[in-house]
Amino acid sequence: MIITNESLYLMNKLRLIAAIAVLLTTSAQQLSAQFYFHDNNYYDTPLMYEIGGSFGIMNCLSDIGGRKGLGKPFVKDLNIGNNQLNGGIYFSALYKYAVGVRLEGTFGRVKSYDSILQSVSSTAQGRYERNLNFKSKVNEVTLIAEFHPVFIFINWLTRDNEPPRLSPYIAAGIGFFSFNPQGYVRNNWVDLQPLSTEGQGFDEYSGRKPYKLTGINIPLGVGFKYELSNTVNVRAEFLHRILSTDYLDDVSTRYIDANLFDKYFNGIKLQNAHELSRNDRFNPGGPTGKYNKTEGGIRGNPKDNDGYFTFNLKVGMAIGRELIRRHGPQRF
Repeated sequence: MIITNESLYLMNKLRLIAAIAVLLTTSAQQLSAQFYFHDNNYYDTPLMYEIGGSFGIMNCLSDIGGRKGLGKPFVKDLNIGNNQLNGGIYFSALYKYAVGVRLEGTFGRVKSYDSILQSVSSTAQGRYERNLNFKSKVNEVTLIAEFHPVFIFINWLTRDNEPPRLSPYIAAGIGFFSFNPQGYVRNNWVDLQPLSTEGQGFDEYSGRKPYKLTGINIPLGVGFKYELSNTVNVRAEFLHRILSTDYLDDVSTRYIDANLFDKYFNGIKLQNAHELSRNDRFNPGGPTGKYNKTEGGIRGNPKDNDGYFTFNLKVGMAIGRELIRRHGPQRF
């Protein structure tokens, strides 16, 4: 048999293809059987699952309330006196301890009121005299990605090193939330959105559309995860939500002509609209005349959307962690 150059070239090609095929097959088999030792007694598969719950505080950053002085951005205007409770449940998947995704439901409430500024009213730039208030239930469903830099940048996942119990992480995602701001008047909490307190939906203010009671949020935050045992871990996590609305508190822009409420409403709804739009229950206009509640007077800041955040403790249970058996994975 005569072997030509062309035949030799073809045979070498076939050998190369066969070698690549064997390599890919072997790699696939190894990947499917891959595991990571959690400790001397348990091992994990590359993709681990977790189910858990959370509880903690919820607070908001809105046009109402705040701290002394002129309203400031983000936590500089946070008043911890408005902290409220929240709770939630979650299910997550974590790949090689490094990158994960979490589906979570959170349920809580937020509130704020200008009268909290009474002790610093002389420096509150008229916000105390504005005298607005609100509270709202907040329900959300979020899809959050987790990034654990310890496991991304340091090779802990070897047969000779167990993963550390403490892992800091950053989190970011997208969510859907619902809210319903209410105002307090005559010993009752009244829904604010139907009252068009800033003329939403009125012909005279065509640029102000009724706001929706649902929206999209962007959660961003940081956390620490600590393994208490082979199956249970705890987390401390801060998550801030960037909102798509400025009406979490029903306050965004300027006062309208209050006489227009008589055109659109009647009865108790008309009375509530007048009182909750302006809330002139004491010292109308403010004792120092700093706050203008007539048409065009500043009621809120439309250039800065509202936000809310949670600081939660989470307790999770690992799913998929298996006990090392006689014929299972062994350390060498």
